[in-house]
Amino acid sequence: MLIFIFFVLGIVLAVPMQARAGNDRGVSATDTKIILQTGFVETVQKEIKLSGYVDAGYGYNFVGSAGQSEINSRPIGSQARGDFDLYALKIAMERALTSENKAQTGFRFDWLVGEDAKYFSNWNSVGSINTQMDSNAFYLEQAYALFRIPVGHGWDWKAGKFLSILGYEAIERPANMNITYGLIFQNGCSLDYTGVLTLYRFNELLDAKFGVANGANSDNNTTLNNLGDGATVLASLHVAAPGGNANWCHNFTYETATANDTAISTTASSYSVAAANQASGASYIYNSWGNWAPEFANDRWLVAFNSLLGTYAPSGGPAAGATTWYGVGLYSKYQLNDWFYLAGRGEYFGSDNLNLGLNTPATASGNGSVSWWEYTITAGFTVIDNLLLRAEYRLDWGTNMVETGGNALGGSGGPAHYAGAEVVFSF
Repeated sequence: MLIFIFFVLGIVLAVPMQARAGNDRGVSATDTKIILQTGFVETVQKEIKLSGYVDAGYGYNFVGSAGQSEINSRPIGSQARGDFDLYALKIAMERALTSENKAQTGFRFDWLVGEDAKYFSNWNSVGSINTQMDSNAFYLEQAYALFRIPVGHGWDWKAGKFLSILGYEAIERPANMNITYGLIFQNGCSLDYTGVLTLYRFNELLDAKFGVANGANSDNNTTLNNLGDGATVLASLHVAAPGGNANWCHNFTYETATANDTAISTTASSYSVAAANQASGASYIYNSWGNWAPEFANDRWLVAFNSLLGTYAPSGGPAAGATTWYGVGLYSKYQLNDWFYLAGRGEYFGSDNLNLGLNTPATASGNGSVSWWEYTITAGFTVIDNLLLRAEYRLDWGTNMVETGGNALGGSGGPAHYAGAEVVFSF
């Protein structure tokens, strides 16, 4: 199916604009003959760019197959200690807007194929442990139309499916400092929305975003009854330093229904994905992150922080699933030379009611607070252009950090050790 989509897109992009204007079918008999004879096409719209990467790795969980550990973006402890992973084949196509403040249009869409695609497409499902990962899975990460209204310093609009404004880490592993995803990303943030998002630039240092969309991680309805996924309001304020070496971003989301990424149950004694999709109460999330590249380090050192506070407050109170979750993370990356860097991440994540507020399995008792910590160190090697090799060690510990099996978190507090390696080729 994916090959067919690219073939159709290639045909459309290869046809000159004059041919499209004079022929409703778009492709003339001559064009079709050339395509069939040569076996490939070239786009005449040079501003359209195709990019992506292939990301594969190996992970070793020292906890072993006796339990499951909340590390590496999913409970991977059910594996027989070691496992090779095809994390993702990422393909992106876009026509980006230029820096000119004039009326213009564009688009972007992103596909993921691989085990990460399986995980993200089942973000609010308990069926995402390592033994159920599928490298053939497909996840449509983004697909939106883009246009600019030349008002002030530029007023941009997205319409379609776009990524969440929350968090410092990205879905794409190679874009992050570390191979594994952090606790805040895994447990506290949403993935994507379908709706409208607008960005307005007040000046070169200050811009703001505002949007309305379906409930988080939902491509369908926005009804407000108990069977809908609710509606979301998004707002963001981004401040940049005059020298361009620092950023500070404030993000806020309000959802009329249970956030679809939070697996919230409407009872205090059961974990229910069906219940998680009910609009039984509103949720609020505030996220603040920032980064700084000190001038004295000559662009070799980058430090960052990520913080989050979320709350869900149904009318029934704690028994109906009221919960608060919060976290803070610190990041540091130092580029020792052109081909080698070291990066570290330390995080704390907590909640007063784990079962009823987060994208995690239920506690054994169905109700309980958590206090989780993790530290990760990553070494990156740029061997040749477009090829990145990384090695990583990670340590997790805290309340019920190591599962005892199934969906119950009645296990130990760790520590849980993890080591992994990754190979990324980008294009």
